[in-house]
Amino acid sequence: MYNFAAKVDARQYEPRDKHPTIFKTFFDLKPGESMELVNDHDPRPLHYQFIIELPEQFKWEYLEEGPEVWRVAIEKK
Repeated sequence: MYNFAAKVDARQYEPRDKHPTIFKTFFDLKPGESMELVNDHDPRPLHYQFIIELPEQFKWEYLEEGPEVWRVAIEKK
């Protein structure tokens, strides 16, 4: 079970603001802390962006996989 240090509900942001907000929240985490991401679709493109830009620096775990809500735990290693 996760004890989230932060939560981003991406559904509340304009498309252009979603990824910058998520990455800022992630960068503000301390190592070992996790954030919860909530979205209205599978955030797979974001996951790929994390893999490319932050290899080996995070752990990604789906907590809920649609069809209307996706929840992901993103831990900072």
